[in-house]
Amino acid sequence: MNLDVELLSRLQFAMTIGFHFFFPPLSIGLGWLLVIFEWNGWRKNDESYVRIGKFFGKILALTFAVGVATGVVMEFQFGTNWAQYSKFVGDIFGAPLAAEGVFAFFLESGFLGLYLFGRGKVSKGMHWFSALMVAVGATISAFWILVANSWQQTPAGFIVQNGRAELTNFSEAIFNPSTLPRLLHTVDAALIAGAFMVVGISAHLILKNKEAELAKKSLKIAAIFGLIVSLMEVFPFGHLHGQQVAQTQPEKFAAIQGLYASENGAPVVMFALPINPPPELKARIAVPVPGLLSWLAFGDAHARIRGLNEFPKDEIPPLFLTFVSYHNMVVLGMYFILIMAITVYKLYRKTLWESKKLLKVLVWSIPLPLFACQLGWIAAEVGRQPWIVYKLMKTKDAFSATLSGGEVLFSLILFGVIYAALGVLYLYLLTKEINHGPEPAKEVAV
Repeated sequence: MNLDVELLSRLQFAMTIGFHFFFPPLSIGLGWLLVIFEWNGWRKNDESYVRIGKFFGKILALTFAVGVATGVVMEFQFGTNWAQYSKFVGDIFGAPLAAEGVFAFFLESGFLGLYLFGRGKVSKGMHWFSALMVAVGATISAFWILVANSWQQTPAGFIVQNGRAELTNFSEAIFNPSTLPRLLHTVDAALIAGAFMVVGISAHLILKNKEAELAKKSLKIAAIFGLIVSLMEVFPFGHLHGQQVAQTQPEKFAAIQGLYASENGAPVVMFALPINPPPELKARIAVPVPGLLSWLAFGDAHARIRGLNEFPKDEIPPLFLTFVSYHNMVVLGMYFILIMAITVYKLYRKTLWESKKLLKVLVWSIPLPLFACQLGWIAAEVGRQPWIVYKLMKTKDAFSATLSGGEVLFSLILFGVIYAALGVLYLYLLTKEINHGPEPAKEVAV
């Protein structure tokens, strides 16, 4: 049997990075919420927030540990499965990955140890500072990883020489056209994930009447925080990122928006049956506002947006997956705003604690922001195809040709089994910690 090495390598990378990407958003989101909780515990001298911090700190530690374990595997794959890619971009790609390890990972992991084990052993101010550095470290880590990935989307600050991309301007490479829009959009998505996790776990504790008064405090803060960051994900961050894609990656923009033919004053497509290759968009349902997409993309309701018909057929992204992942991400984003707005409204009216159905919905909504992150990643990466480095190197030219299909299939199955076991273990330990609940007041060192 002749196995496709490129396809198997792509599947393996998609599986490993997809599994890994469940954990960094939670680390970032939980980290910043812990900064708020610990600040209240310190400045207000309120033991309840100390207990909240200790409880969610354990969940952060568990999440961080699994994230580190799965992240290491992902980086090794560049050398094992994508040798041609590594050879082409090594001069550029290695710098942000090294910076992530030196400036972010050690900062985050070092202060996480102080945060977890230093309570009662260092001053309250230093303990809060350790929580802040954990959140800052996690965010810096996201920055450097997104620098590397954004360079693949919109390469800058380089020349191609001797078959390799060589760095000529470090600043231009780091702050390439897509770095900041993607960073803001992605980090805000992580804050939403953290907010929903705290809200959902708190709702669970309230429903089970386990440290309910404590859970009400954490839910209130996280819900207000969640509403703010959910709104910001749409505007300004989602809007800015959409404008960047429209300007720098028009093929991707046409694919995610379902534009087969170029249009002046293009509408926003809400629903369609994306078929590739298409004569026209089937069953298209658009927002009845002419020029809305043109205005959102370029600030001009009459602006011309290039359709897929203007690009070479071999440079058009896989349409179905790109379109569907993007639109489902948007639907989830609207849901996040709606459910958090309802929650905050009921908090204001002081009727939330009696709304058992809403509390159950909040519990079941915990994983949805993580799925939205996955959908956004799919839209971004599949929408870049067929390029692994936009306009410079195609994915079909980037994999390790010396590997056999059997070798990649074996590692794919092996990673699948290990990650399945790791996922089950994480959920088991997470559930156990949630069911245990916050420690009683007398056991907590302020």
